[in-house]
Amino acid sequence: MIDPALQLDQQLRAPLAALEGARPPAPPWFEDAIALAPERSIVTVDGADIELLTWGERGQPGLMFVHGGRAHADWFSFIAPFFAKERRVAAISLSGMGRSDWRERYSMGQFAREISQGMRAAGLFEAPVAPLLVAHSFGSRPLFFTAASAEVELAGAVVLDAAISAPDAPDFQLRLGRPNRVYASLEEALGHFHLMPAQPCDNLFILDHIARHSLTPAPTPEGGEGWTWRFDPYGFDKIVSETPGMSARAEADAALRATRCRLAFVKGDRSTIVRSANLAYTRSIAPEGTPFLTVADAAHHLFLDQPLAVVETLKSLFAGWGR
Repeated sequence: MIDPALQLDQQLRAPLAALEGARPPAPPWFEDAIALAPERSIVTVDGADIELLTWGERGQPGLMFVHGGRAHADWFSFIAPFFAKERRVAAISLSGMGRSDWRERYSMGQFAREISQGMRAAGLFEAPVAPLLVAHSFGSRPLFFTAASAEVELAGAVVLDAAISAPDAPDFQLRLGRPNRVYASLEEALGHFHLMPAQPCDNLFILDHIARHSLTPAPTPEGGEGWTWRFDPYGFDKIVSETPGMSARAEADAALRATRCRLAFVKGDRSTIVRSANLAYTRSIAPEGTPFLTVADAAHHLFLDQPLAVVETLKSLFAGWGR
């Protein structure tokens, strides 16, 4: 009999290891979605090349997806196609992540400029109506900065599983900087992929998809060819405040209060990130009438757990906004 504790540990630390590099079976809806391959392009923002994925026709209403920390645009490459018939859709890799360039320093304002310029390069402002913006987790902070900017008109913005803590709560700073490991083979690298924060995810076909797009060839210490992660391992350490003396949480608080478009918050019902305290505080400072929705049977990475439910939730929100 398999020890349940060991099985859970394997699901958290190395969910793809048992596959030994093989692609897991995927349902037809997923195969159809990724078959609608995006156009891949680069937009240069403040000296850095930024990865941009686009679907759909220019001139249609615009929609931009923004990933979480250490993730990349392909986290949405199986979600975006569901909107591409009626919209011009884009997904971006913020600097330091995905195939985008790394910087000496990062800031939420810088990320917001990447988002807004990426939206322009993708043609999301070419429709008669303003575009929509959706961001997950870490991406919520640059979303608030973008939605607060007087230079960007948005029809609405949706936050996926993120919230802001009260001013008297400890300001959490993620510090994980260390060189990315180089693995001898793609199989070995895939076997070390896991979500952060750790959580089980039954949809191994999604984990395998995003893991493969998270890796890039790299020389091994022995001089051979191996594989390593695309993200800047010191990215979190290199984030600086736009306002000297203001914490990252305080910056996000101020940006949320200054947003100039409709907002919505969507969380997983098993989220370990959005808890009762920070959810209550976020409700207290969000614009009056802001909807707060929950996706059942989903943790922090809700669109990996329940992708079709998240698609339907977003479509319902957009329809309610008349967009």
